[in-house]
Amino acid sequence: MTDAMESTRSVVVEREFPYPPEKLWRALTQPHLIAEWLMSNDFGLEAGRRFTLTADWGQVDCEVETVEPNRSLSYRWDTKDLRSVVTWTLDPTDTGTSLRMEQHGFTAQQKSYFQGASVGWPRFITRLGEVAAGLD
Repeated sequence: MTDAMESTRSVVVEREFPYPPEKLWRALTQPHLIAEWLMSNDFGLEAGRRFTLTADWGQVDCEVETVEPNRSLSYRWDTKDLRSVVTWTLDPTDTGTSLRMEQHGFTAQQKSYFQGASVGWPRFITRLGEVAAGLD
């Protein structure tokens, strides 16, 4: 008998950036900046707000779950048969910000999604840092 509550896996990426949390927050939450490092979107910064991320391979249906300005942001990330949640956590440090991204909800059968996220998120976060670096 298998457990009805299937265990899920997470992709976690942690980075240190030499910018204040406010600068990374802008890159995480302003639609024109999100488009520079992630995908085109119609993001809105309020809990319950639905938005779509669009790429050449398809789209991701999202809904903002939590917003704690300059500290934490989470949203549902649903595409095809993947149901997951992406959570961003920003912690100020003496030299800038410690950023943590976790995408949670990959089942054992979703190895290709897990692999894609494991490869994709570090690249996206590198670009996020580049976008933040260009902000005043």
